[in-house]
Amino acid sequence: MLIFGVVMWVLNRNFPLLVIFPKPWNSLGWGVMAIALIAPIAALSQFRRAHTTVNPHKPETATSLVTSGVYAWTRNPMYLGLSVLLLGWTVKLGALSPLVGPLLFILLMQYVQIRPEEDALRIRFGKDYQQYCHRVNRWLGRRRPA
Repeated sequence: MLIFGVVMWVLNRNFPLLVIFPKPWNSLGWGVMAIALIAPIAALSQFRRAHTTVNPHKPETATSLVTSGVYAWTRNPMYLGLSVLLLGWTVKLGALSPLVGPLLFILLMQYVQIRPEEDALRIRFGKDYQQYCHRVNRWLGRRRPA
């Protein structure tokens, strides 16, 4: 995420396409970035209470499936928070060109990190995880029953 943030800054500095948030409005980006921290902090707190791993590189070591709280609204609150943080950074930078950062970050996370995690959790928790996936969207929102 930090690498994406730096690349966004470089894009903004060297190729500032269409300023969409001029000063002082670009300061709203700080507020977006502050809000972005809510979901990841809540997720970390829930994982600690459940005594399960927060290590995204070892989802197979999870000891419990957390589906309440922030996890009732997103299956990936930490990645959602990082994505919103990058969106806030886009607002702060002000130009349209840095928007490529959050978009590429979301795609990268989806295919490189989230899908392998989901596969590991599906193996680890089976039907319970599958039912959870049917109730809660990957990024944001609950699904309506069919």
